[in-house]
Amino acid sequence: MDRVAATVIGSGFTIEGEITSDDEVVVGGVVRGKLQVDGPVTVESEGVVEADIDARSVAVGGTVTGNVVASERVDLLAGGRLIGDVKAARLTIADGATFKGNVDMDG
Repeated sequence: MDRVAATVIGSGFTIEGEITSDDEVVVGGVVRGKLQVDGPVTVESEGVVEADIDARSVAVGGTVTGNVVASERVDLLAGGRLIGDVKAARLTIADGATFKGNVDMDG
């Protein structure tokens, strides 16, 4: 089985607009707009997302301002900040993470 490499938005990059992907997206830079991803989304510690995210799973190690919808799970990692509403089957919030918003876990 061929494994497609993740799309990486590195530090120093700022992307404005709508991003659509069938595979994993890793954000180390800045994204403003909308993220529509069939695979997982990872926001690294330096990453900033000012956008709504719709993905299979979302891991937040940086800062996300926007609503997050995940078909599987959302993981708010230590040092991560999420300001917005979350709709997911599972949500984990690590010690040291910051969350402000509402949660809908209606599976």
